[in-house]
Amino acid sequence: MASFPKEPPEDPKKQSFWMPGNYVNTVHRTEQSFQACNDIVTCFVERAKVEKQYAHQLSQWSSKWKSIVDSRPLYGSLMRAWQCFFTSAEHLSTLHSSISQSLITEEGDRVKTWQKETFPKKLFCGFRESHDNNTSFSRAQKPWSKKLMKLEKVRVAYHKVCQREQMAVDKEKQASENPELSPEKKQKFTNAREKTVEEKEKLREQYEKMLEDVSSYTPRYMEEMEAIFEQSQEEERKRISFLKQVFLSIHRHLDITNNESVKAVYSELHQTLMSIDEQDDLRWWKNNHGPGMPTDWPKIVDWVPPVKKLNRKKREQKRKDSRPVMIGGVKVRALYDYVGEEGDELSFKAGEVFLKVEEEDDQGWCRGVLNGGKEGFYPANYVEVVESQDTV
Repeated sequence: MASFPKEPPEDPKKQSFWMPGNYVNTVHRTEQSFQACNDIVTCFVERAKVEKQYAHQLSQWSSKWKSIVDSRPLYGSLMRAWQCFFTSAEHLSTLHSSISQSLITEEGDRVKTWQKETFPKKLFCGFRESHDNNTSFSRAQKPWSKKLMKLEKVRVAYHKVCQREQMAVDKEKQASENPELSPEKKQKFTNAREKTVEEKEKLREQYEKMLEDVSSYTPRYMEEMEAIFEQSQEEERKRISFLKQVFLSIHRHLDITNNESVKAVYSELHQTLMSIDEQDDLRWWKNNHGPGMPTDWPKIVDWVPPVKKLNRKKREQKRKDSRPVMIGGVKVRALYDYVGEEGDELSFKAGEVFLKVEEEDDQGWCRGVLNGGKEGFYPANYVEVVESQDTV
């Protein structure tokens, strides 16, 4: 496929800010800055979604594996270390959710509010700043542009006459070298050249005069243009400064390397991992699933008489109908261990000696007092009277 010849590159000098109309790049910078704000908001809203998705994925991963690990046969410090990964993931999930929220509600809203205040619009003319800059630049450049156009017109005319002069010189030379031409005809070529030279001198004079006019006006032109440009620069400086602060604030949200809560999460995780103790875990397994487990080895088990449930209502009724037989106190020795099931029952070990203070009732229960002073009921068939002891 044939390709078109490349056009010669445009002269960089013609692209200069000082050339007519080239200030439009500075004018358009306002719209570009406004669009940059929109792009920044959109960019970090998407980043906020990434943070939110990551937080959700962390939480899902933690929940899924937490239930799986709970059903696995790991134990002890190794199990606690594995579970700590899920706890840290939950903390990080919360953190990244917070980052996502901050990017939208803090930074996004901050840029939008600033953008609305910084880029007021002028009815039917776009942004007020762009309109004002364009008007000021155009007004400052107009006189200089007119002078530049006149200078260019004279330059073109001067170059054309220079070209005609060169052609007249070439013709005169050819005529002088041609022996067939008469002196009269040769003189015509000479006259034509001289006339062209005179015309060139006049245009040269106009060209120099016009250039002087342009040059003398240039300092004033540059001063006015630079003043307007500096105003535009100051507005842009404020925008750059604000967006710098926005970027730094976003960096503070995203840079979790200096976040104290993240440091705490990973510090706790590291401490938990370092606390994995092989000997403790092996000891735990031995004591819970191995030779260290408590075992009831076969042995003779003494028969323990059954205890009839104490009917308190019936006993209370008996107390009302007839007073129970009270005794000064008889020492008895427990034959078996007994643990009281109610608050008004005594608990004792086999061999323990205490006082019986009330005789056995028809339910098989007595009242007694332990050495510590506690008084209560106990099954009569669980004790025996201590022989060769005086009644207290």
